[in-house]
Order: sequence, then C-alpha cells, then structure tokens
Amino acid sequence: MATTELGAALRHWRDHVSPQVVGLSAGGRRRAAGLRREELSQLAGISADYITRLEQGRATKPSPQIVASLARALRLTQDERDHLFHLAGLAPPGPGTVPQHITPGVHRMLDRLTGTPVAVFDAAWNQLLANPLYTALMGEWHGDDLNAVWRNFLNPHSRVRKTPESKGALQAAQVADLRRTAGRYPDDPNLHSLIAELRRRSAHFDSLWESGAVGEHEAVRKTVDHPQVGALTLDCDVLSVAGSDLRIMVYTAQPDTEDANRLALLSVLGTQLLTG
Repeated sequence: MATTELGAALRHWRDHVSPQVVGLSAGGRRRAAGLRREELSQLAGISADYITRLEQGRATKPSPQIVASLARALRLTQDERDHLFHLAGLAPPGPGTVPQHITPGVHRMLDRLTGTPVAVFDAAWNQLLANPLYTALMGEWHGDDLNAVWRNFLNPHSRVRKTPESKGALQAAQVADLRRTAGRYPDDPNLHSLIAELRRRSAHFDSLWESGAVGEHEAVRKTVDHPQVGALTLDCDVLSVAGSDLRIMVYTAQPDTEDANRLALLSVLGTQLLTG
C-alpha cells in the first residue's frame, strides 16, 4: 500500500510507543511492541479507520486539531510535534496561539498518579487529557463540553455541588482568566471563537466580560455526587506548568476518611464504570 512521509512517520512513532508507556495493558498476543491503531485511536480520540488512511497515504490533509491530538497521544517532544505538523503541510502553532502540547515529563507525572483524579487543561480551559480516575469521578465529556468554561456557563449538568456563591466566584474567575489568556494569545482563532460564542449564548458571561470581572482560581473543597459511590468531598488544586501555560487539576481526599475510602473504591470500579 502506498504511503507518504506523514504516514511513514506516524507508523514509526506508533511502533515505538509501548502500551505500558501510555498506561494501557500489554495483555494478549501482539505482533509488535508498539501501539495498535485501535489503541492510538482510543488515546487520540480519532477513528482507527482515519489513522489507517493517514498511515497508508489515503488521507493526506489532517486538521491541526487532529495532528495535535496525535502528537499528544504519541507523547512526542515539541520538536517531534513540529515535525509532524510540517509533514502534514501545516505550520506548527505559533507563539500567539494557546499552547496545547503536553510534554513527556507531564505525561510521566500523570502516569505516577493513577490513584489520584488528574486532568490537564490549556490556558483556555480546554481539557486536553484526563486520567481514568478523573473521568470516572467527573464523567466523560465530549465536544464543546470539553471546555470547562463552556460547561460552567452553558451545561446545567454537573456532579459537583455548587452554591450560588461558589458558582458565581468560579464563573468570575473563569471570565477573568479567559480575558488574561486572550491578552497573551491574541492570534488564536479558536479562543476568539470560544469567547464570541459564550458572549452570544450566555447573557451572564457577556455581562461579566463587559464588567471587567476579576477573580483568581484558588484551592477549594468540592463535593462530588457520584452515581455509584456516593458523595465525595475532595480538595481541588490547580497547578501551573512553567513555560507552557498548562493547568493541572488534581483532586485529593483527606487521609483516613470516608471520602478517601470512596475514592479508593472508585479507583477499583473506575474502568468498569467507564466501559459498563
């Protein structure tokens, strides 16, 4: 089957990423040590058929979003990611756009936090990566709901309990955060589109944006009403990654509490809940 430089590069990187490195089981008979297309599909959120067509040269014009997702799933370095963009005939993201690259070091850190719900967001609060326990805790999001600001203004469904005061403080902090992000990344069309759509669809967001609302994300305690294990009260901390503007959201339970026991139970049930 004919291929392209892009297809050959994707196949090379896929063959050199072991399932264990990306947190997958290596069980069963495998013809190669690398990832199967179905596994890369799962990690990148892209259909296995499209990955096949890219590797075989039958698809040659992937979108920037697809290339970025493949780079994250394959755990490429920034130089490797930029090379993948060039092979796809695309310019790598420039300094005026919101960074979405997750370094191998951040990936490895998340690998060591399997018993802790962790998710990685970019500076516009797009969820780039979540470990299985975070997804089991908070639910699995798709489409526009992968953006935390969008969810908090436009999606009424959440497992997190909110008072009017806590919801208002979070929304003000998110609007202030987006305003700062827009100032740092003036050339990002997706960010401009997100803000315009939020202003159009949410009168409250538009009012906060016009008012110049200020706020900061702070460490808080949140109660999550989980449908299987019940209520968990957890500490939520947001950590910043120097040089990339990524935000790592971490949920932890106070030791020797019922919340810790329920979180431990969820870590056991998590895979079953996600596949059930």
